[in-house]
Amino acid sequence: MLVFLRAPELGRVKTRLAASIGPHAALRIYQRLAEHTITEARGLAAEGVEVRVHHTPADARLAMKEWLGDGLTLLPQAEGDLGARMRDAFGRAFADGCAQVVIIGSDLPEMSGALLRRAFAALDGADAVIGPARDGGYYLLGLTHPVAGVFDGVAWSTAEVFDATMRRLRAAGFEPVVLETLRDVDEAQDLPPGWLPEAATDAPADNVR
Repeated sequence: MLVFLRAPELGRVKTRLAASIGPHAALRIYQRLAEHTITEARGLAAEGVEVRVHHTPADARLAMKEWLGDGLTLLPQAEGDLGARMRDAFGRAFADGCAQVVIIGSDLPEMSGALLRRAFAALDGADAVIGPARDGGYYLLGLTHPVAGVFDGVAWSTAEVFDATMRRLRAAGFEPVVLETLRDVDEAQDLPPGWLPEAATDAPADNVR
């Protein structure tokens, strides 16, 4: 399982959210979301799933380990846009012998171990699985082998990402299993009830680098 994370640096994470609630509050929410994602992903480790955290900056390995603890494979993200970085991460996992590779977003309060198990189970009978996000992107993509072009020429961070990816998968002969649509957190209104009051005071957070 692949997770892309940025080291928890003030002013470098959740910048759209920070514009409305402030950088310290945005950092705390980023940390909470990322830690939730990792906790849910770790739940599959006992079932043989390796959790690979691809981090940025490339020299943040020690900071990531101090933040997230042991039991994770920590790898620097490749250079390039999101598509190039995902292509590299999938390619490395397949080259290392992984038979099923799933990448997940790190800003989903509704992410759960049960959902992740369903994604891997889907790959037992299909070549691809995808989880659409309400903003037109996707929060999860799983493959059983590399797909040429699936990450190329996509207008990332737009409402066209999911549709463009589906076209590329179908052009490659895949009919993905489609999971339920989830909301990721980009703006304050995307936060679950109870999160914003807790985070609204823009005071310093822990683990700031």
